[in-house]
Amino acid sequence: LAVSLQLLHGDIEQIRREYSSVFSHGVSITRKLGFSNIIMPGEMRNDLYITIERGEFEKGGKSVARNVEVTMFIVDSSGLPLKDFISFGSGEPPASEYHSFVLYHNNSPRWSELLKLPIPVDKFRGAHIRFEFRHCSTKEKGEKKLFGFSFVPLMQEDGRTLPDGTHELIIHKCEENTNLQDTTRYLKLPFSKGIFLGNNNQAMKATKESFWITSFLCSTKLTQNGDMLDLLKWRTHPDKITGCLSKLKEIDGSEIVKFLQDTLDTLFGILDENSQKYGSKVFDSLVHIINLLQDSKFHHFKPVMDTYIESHFAGALAYRDLIKVLKWYVDRITEAERQEHIQEVLKAQEYIFKYIVQSRRLFSLATGGQNEEEFRCCIQELLMSVRFFLSQESKGSRALSQSQAVFLSSFPAVYSELLKLFDVREVANLVQDTLGSLPTIMHVDDSLQAIKLQCIGKTVESQLYTNPDSRYILLPVVLHHLHIHLQEQKDLIMCARILSNVFCLIKKNSSEKSVLEEIDVIVASLLDILLRTILEITSRPQPSSSAMRLQFQDVTVRSQNRWHMEKSFSHFKTLRTQHHVLPQGEFVACLLSLLRQMTDRHYQQLLDSFNTKEDLRDFLLQIFTVFRILIRPEMFPKDWTVMRLVANNVIITTVLYLSDALRKNFLNENFDYKIWDSYFYLAVIFINQLCLQLEMFTPSKKKKVLEKYGDMRVTMGCEIFSMWQNLGK
Repeated sequence: LAVSLQLLHGDIEQIRREYSSVFSHGVSITRKLGFSNIIMPGEMRNDLYITIERGEFEKGGKSVARNVEVTMFIVDSSGLPLKDFISFGSGEPPASEYHSFVLYHNNSPRWSELLKLPIPVDKFRGAHIRFEFRHCSTKEKGEKKLFGFSFVPLMQEDGRTLPDGTHELIIHKCEENTNLQDTTRYLKLPFSKGIFLGNNNQAMKATKESFWITSFLCSTKLTQNGDMLDLLKWRTHPDKITGCLSKLKEIDGSEIVKFLQDTLDTLFGILDENSQKYGSKVFDSLVHIINLLQDSKFHHFKPVMDTYIESHFAGALAYRDLIKVLKWYVDRITEAERQEHIQEVLKAQEYIFKYIVQSRRLFSLATGGQNEEEFRCCIQELLMSVRFFLSQESKGSRALSQSQAVFLSSFPAVYSELLKLFDVREVANLVQDTLGSLPTIMHVDDSLQAIKLQCIGKTVESQLYTNPDSRYILLPVVLHHLHIHLQEQKDLIMCARILSNVFCLIKKNSSEKSVLEEIDVIVASLLDILLRTILEITSRPQPSSSAMRLQFQDVTVRSQNRWHMEKSFSHFKTLRTQHHVLPQGEFVACLLSLLRQMTDRHYQQLLDSFNTKEDLRDFLLQIFTVFRILIRPEMFPKDWTVMRLVANNVIITTVLYLSDALRKNFLNENFDYKIWDSYFYLAVIFINQLCLQLEMFTPSKKKKVLEKYGDMRVTMGCEIFSMWQNLGK
């Protein structure tokens, strides 16, 4: 038997479109035996899989063993056989009964036949499966004599279905078909030798014959868990609600996610019924379910929760209780000795806010926007509580700093939810105030410092930060935290990533007022510390250039043709990640990006900002030293010509601005040998760079460089001459 296989990727509809030829000749679709990774709301499935395993039969007065055939029927609550609900295999027509194969003279036959019973949910209650056993005579062909039967109900009286697993069924003696027509006569009998459903022991002793089946239910609507059932049917037992909510945490996660939509409907139904009594219990249950979906096993169910919130959730009043209970927990963080449960709550904040926001939207739609001011006040008060809790120093309390870390890890995910109800500026101010409340002491807890920086990083990568209006509000707090970390030389890799993202978002467009203002803020906050960081990193030992060379090759090809500052960030990141080196490249790219976007006004403001000549002198010495580092031959791979030209263009532009400050402040009686020496030394090695010797280029390459940058040696040469003349005799 030759079998060929082909693996097709995509969902079934996509495969129908892309491989239509496959479906042209009677293909059958087989569903997974069990659930797929994601069950979407509205998906209906109710498949019971029965494996007819084996039997143990007596000879029944015969000298040889029997030839046993098993016939299986599904019988409904009224005693009639259900038609067409037995499937022998995918693609086969459904049947109303199943006949096993017959093993000749075998009282211990093993069949191991797997059957699928796709029985509708409404037919499940009261239905049972009946197995009839017949001896097939070899003498009288065609005669099949009934000698016994077994049965198993599909559902217990409390609504739980037949448990998954192997069941040992009792074989009841029966020789007349007519005895099976009235199902009420035998349904009162015990059916299993197992321990469930309180079978009486008398029947177990009465027969030595047994029949084994294995059942497995794959259902989106039926459960085998009694606690789950009690919760879903809470309206029939209102007195059990508190107990049901408490037991939710003990229910297996796979049962909860299977009935995710029904469970969430139940929780919000209970909240509507009596929020005063059940508010905190429902909140805790919701937190448990949200955190269950963080587990890698159930991570795929997050889209189910998202779809539920968007399309099925109907709790228009729920936001009040959710805000109230969340604030109650946040207010108690600083006093609580045990923080585990509070941390679970904080971990779930993204989805709690999703429910709050959707609930408020539903309320606004229903009432035409009533109580808007009250809602805004509630959110403001909640975030005030958060700010107080974040501003607390842990003072040796590891639990408090852990709670702060948990909050900060998931807080950026809340921004996009708040944007659905508030203006970008409002949200930016709320976020700025919250992040601004973080204590800036560096020696507190290193792990918390790293989480703080990650939170700042996620903020810069968020939708909120991409808007120029909100970005200008958030930028000072982002730069403040970056400055602290760079000053302490901590988490430099993360700082470099954040800084790269900050610059990638600033477009070079001098007419755009917001860009000029952002550059103002960055120059004032970061230029000085950025220079110091580059000096600090480059003074440390780096991997040899030959080790780096292999990694540069792939990057160079992409950098040759056109300069994109965004690309350079990612190139440097790749190199640093692969070699576990400090992020020198990203900081260099950030510095070049900042200097490229500075205008006359920015340079003038920068030079005016120094209070003393000593401060200005330190700055000039620092930037000249950094420039000398940038034009070292080993700074970039040999064939990164474009990168070198851009760096040189930025250096010469900046030097032209700074030479004016040199003339004004350090000539005649204020002459400073060290700073002038540093300036000329930089200028001379600049001119002598190999990458600027245009005579060595091909004619076409020389033409391109001259068109774009001119001969930078000439510009710098003129500047040297002019500055030398200024020195006088």
